Amino acid sequence: MLGRFPKMSKTERRLMCWWIFTGLTHIILEGYFVFSPEFYKEKTSFYPAEVWKEYSKGDSRYAARDSCVVTVEGITAVLEGPASLLAVYAIATKKSYRYTLQLSISLGQLYGTAVYFLTSYLEGDNFAASMYHYYAYYIIANASWVVIPTIISIYCWKKISAALQLQELKKTKLR
Repeated sequence: MLGRFPKMSKTERRLMCWWIFTGLTHIILEGYFVFSPEFYKEKTSFYPAEVWKEYSKGDSRYAARDSCVVTVEGITAVLEGPASLLAVYAIATKKSYRYTLQLSISLGQLYGTAVYFLTSYLEGDNFAASMYHYYAYYIIANASWVVIPTIISIYCWKKISAALQLQELKKTKLR
C-alpha cells in the first residue's frame, strides 16, 4: 500500500508519473513562456528563459511570439497543466472520473499538438535554425505529446467502454 492511498498497479503509477511530469511542464515551462513575453530579449540565466531561447532554435515562432503558438501554449498552461495534476489525485484516490479526465486531457494535448504541427506546415515549416534543431527539438521533443496521449486515450477508452458494458450487462440481468 502507498500510504493512505489504495494499492495501485504499475500502469497507474506510470500514469501518475506522466501526469506529474506533463502537468508541471505545462504550468511551469509553458506558463513561463506565455506570461513572460520578453523572455527572448532578456540577458538572464533564469532556467525557463534559457529553455525557451534554446527551444526557439527548433521553432523560431516562439521567439517571434507567434499568436497561434502563444494561444496553444496558453490553453495548455492554464487548463491542461492543472487538470494533469488533478488526474494524479484522481488516480491516487481512485475517483470515478479518473478515466474521463485523462481521456479529456489527452485529447486536448493531441488537439494542441495537431494545431501546432499543422500551422507550422501551412506556413512553410521553415522555422528551425538547423536540421539538428528541427529534429531534436521540433520533432523528437514533441513526439511524447503525440505518442503518450494516444496510448492513454486508447487505455481510457477501453476502461470507460468496459465499465459501460458491465453496467449494461447488469441492467439486462436485472430485467
